Amino acid sequence: MPAKIPLGQLLSWAGRRCPHRGAAAKLLMCASLIAMFGCSKSSEQPAAKPAEKTEESRVQKGTNGEVTITLDAKTQELMGLRTEPLAAAQLKPEAKAYGRVLDPSPMASLVADLTAAKAATDASQAELNRSKTLAAQNNASERALQAAQATATRDQAQFEATKLRLVGAWGSAIANRDNLPDLLKSLGSLEAALVQVSVPATDSLNSIPTGAQLLTLSESNAPIPATIVGPAPAVDPQTQGRGFLLLVSPNPAHLAPGAAVTALLSLPGEPQSGVIVPRDAIVRYNGAKWAYVQIADDKFQRVELELERPISSGLFLRKGLKPEQKVVTVGAQELLSEEIKEAE
Repeated sequence: MPAKIPLGQLLSWAGRRCPHRGAAAKLLMCASLIAMFGCSKSSEQPAAKPAEKTEESRVQKGTNGEVTITLDAKTQELMGLRTEPLAAAQLKPEAKAYGRVLDPSPMASLVADLTAAKAATDASQAELNRSKTLAAQNNASERALQAAQATATRDQAQFEATKLRLVGAWGSAIANRDNLPDLLKSLGSLEAALVQVSVPATDSLNSIPTGAQLLTLSESNAPIPATIVGPAPAVDPQTQGRGFLLLVSPNPAHLAPGAAVTALLSLPGEPQSGVIVPRDAIVRYNGAKWAYVQIADDKFQRVELELERPISSGLFLRKGLKPEQKVVTVGAQELLSEEIKEAE
């Protein structure tokens, strides 16, 4: 900003510049210079800018790491937040097991061998019976009878050996089924799926499971019902735990051989009490599942969901949440986005 000049100095300068002009002209020139530069130093200082008021953060972190978001009623309405009270529930005890969908091709080969051995056994047994009848009528030699008996014995032994191989590979529950060809057909067309699962060696089971549900790696899929076929014929080399064969029929998820699954095995015992967290209330962040619980009219707290048991409508929890607590079912993802944005 230009420096301000005293009035006397301006008049002297105007007199030197315009010696032949009148007083009016000199005063006019001085007025112009005063407008440009000012005539004296001013003690006035420019007004200080008012400090900008900082907006209070909506996201607060507690001493234990809990995260709380504060939103007034108008903001909640603009975001379209909806809450729902948690429903109490009781479920039978369950154990987790892990496994995969089995390839039925080796079973098909064994069943084909068993079918051929059974046909040979039936034929040789029929021939033996005929030879015995003829020998009793003196119409067959002793040698022919012995040959028929040897063939029948050999074919029966071949049949038993093939069945033992089938039992060893797939268990007696599979080997003794009457509808093995029909089962193989449904397995080959993916209308059904055969699954082997194993309980971790650290988890001991004192009873046989009464039912099962399967979970795939896809988070969006609901649990798939399965039936217990029987004990697995061999111990899984990785888990070293107790194993079971499960049958999924029908197979709406089109489980294919090799697919990894988690099984929830239903066990006998007293039902367990807990709450059901709706599927729409669950958000995923940092590899874990969370829900936003309304702890006041304008406050929502993010809570980790532990020890979950997936069901068709959401998650069953025994700990961490209580019946009638309200969780956000519409807008939970928006709350998480607000929290992440605040952290950036």
